[in-house]
Amino acid sequence: MQRILMVCLGNICRSPLAEGILRSKTEALNIDIHIDSAGTSNYHIGEHPDSRTTTNAKKHGVDVSKLKARQFSVDDFDHFDKIFVMDSFNYADVVSLSRNENDRKKVEMILNTVYPNSNMNVPDPYFGGEQGFENVFILLDKACDVIANSLLQHSKA
Repeated sequence: MQRILMVCLGNICRSPLAEGILRSKTEALNIDIHIDSAGTSNYHIGEHPDSRTTTNAKKHGVDVSKLKARQFSVDDFDHFDKIFVMDSFNYADVVSLSRNENDRKKVEMILNTVYPNSNMNVPDPYFGGEQGFENVFILLDKACDVIANSLLQHSKA
């Protein structure tokens, strides 16, 4: 079973949304996968996603309300096949914890799935308005489409 981890700063906006979107897509495609999310910081450990994230996700038929924030740890390299990060700061934080090249190879900027080698950031909507959360949903939805389709192709191979 493939195991994917989504990572942002606080694990209350972008990464739980990415987790929820990808879970929704893989369930619809009947793909057996484990998906989780984490934050590079310890600011929100044990908290549910930001209410604006939950509201925006629900508007699109994705439920993230029961997820709880946790902090990324070195052990995650052992438990996940792929680690998608939301921005260059998250990338640097996660890679700084890697123990070897195998760990580093697991880490990828999530928007590189849609825009290869662009290293584009998913903007953090925390300090913005509702449109920021909608924009993040649109970006992550596109990325999760690519990821889900790739997983589907691999499951058929």
